[in-house]
Amino acid sequence: MTAAVERQDRAMGLRAAALLFLSFAFAYFFSALLRAVTATLAPTFSAELELQSADLGLLAGAFFLGFSAMQLPLGSGLDRFGPKRVLLVLLSMAVLGCAAFALSTSFAGLVAARALCGVGVSACLMAPMTAFRRRFDARAQMRATSWMLMTGSLGMVASTLPVQYLLPLVGWRGLFWGLSALLLIAMLGIALIVPRDAPVQPHASEEGGLRAYAAVFRHPSFVRMLPLGLVQYGAMVAVQALWAGPWLTQVCGWTQGEAAQGLFFINLGMLVAFLSWGLVLPRLYANGWTAQALLKRAMPISTGVLLLTLLLGDQASAWAWGLFCVSSTVVSLSQPAVGQAFPDRLVGRALSAFNLVIFSGVFLVQWGIGLALDLMRGWGWTVLAAYRGAFALLALASVLSYLWFCWRDDGHEALQAHAAGATAHN
Repeated sequence: MTAAVERQDRAMGLRAAALLFLSFAFAYFFSALLRAVTATLAPTFSAELELQSADLGLLAGAFFLGFSAMQLPLGSGLDRFGPKRVLLVLLSMAVLGCAAFALSTSFAGLVAARALCGVGVSACLMAPMTAFRRRFDARAQMRATSWMLMTGSLGMVASTLPVQYLLPLVGWRGLFWGLSALLLIAMLGIALIVPRDAPVQPHASEEGGLRAYAAVFRHPSFVRMLPLGLVQYGAMVAVQALWAGPWLTQVCGWTQGEAAQGLFFINLGMLVAFLSWGLVLPRLYANGWTAQALLKRAMPISTGVLLLTLLLGDQASAWAWGLFCVSSTVVSLSQPAVGQAFPDRLVGRALSAFNLVIFSGVFLVQWGIGLALDLMRGWGWTVLAAYRGAFALLALASVLSYLWFCWRDDGHEALQAHAAGATAHN
């Protein structure tokens, strides 16, 4: 009887965990679609609004600017009010942002609406990661995080060919009206399924405000991971969400439809990569592998692929950028690694602060590549030479960030390996 009750309790616990995951994942799916859709719509915006490369980078980067601006107040909000309350409030802004984007008639209006969208979905990953950190053990956290990122890749897959097929039917304004409605449905699911947050925590003078964030930013694990998040995580998202599309159309000479197909397969590859990470990480963790060890061994692969892509030039099509993005997915392990290095009372701030680093990097890389392209084209460089020059600067920054990571040993890797070994023996 006792065994049957334990099995029933375990089944109920798994069902509750699955529902919790799915309710968060539904919102994150549309967050990722909204983030990446500019890559598919870039040719349409360039033709209709006559945008230069820097303008296109600014329009795409405005999302990440708004996203990044929310991360520090978001962390305090998650720790004090809880993930459910914070996520519902911010998603309402995303609904308004999508509607404003659909209604905008000027470039400035589009940029402002895009930034509001970034503000609105800024908690779609941090809220579930905070909830996972408080409810799941370390292995389950890594799996849940990888599968959340897989859901994001699924959203990015949906931002390619499906959007390309819908575009002639409803137009880009109709697409954003639809996203506004779907985010409302996501809010309803979170309101009904996610458990109620704990009572609001009062601000403690020693833990509140800038003092807590100062402790986060000084923490050895955070300092070690910061350049990877800024440069290499930023590069992966910037390529996936924007610059792979213009490379395919401007360097490889693909049509808009062919580029959408290429982006579809890039994002599909990342979906499979994140699914695979979710499946293998608990086993690797149980066998003593840590996030830091995996990052140290795997990160050079993505930089090598980037250099190969630049060497191949116009022969490096969707397969090359897909390989770059897939090989870069290992950098996603930096997020749960940062979260595990902090106590529960600071985990929301730590994760949000690191997300600020990541999406500040995305904004800088997206806009920086556009600025470099316009500058180098102004010097008379060919399209291919300008793209090579811009991405060569990115490759150099990636090498430097990896060297910093290897040099800054925070001591947390040994602690994680010891904990993983102890878990495996229990």
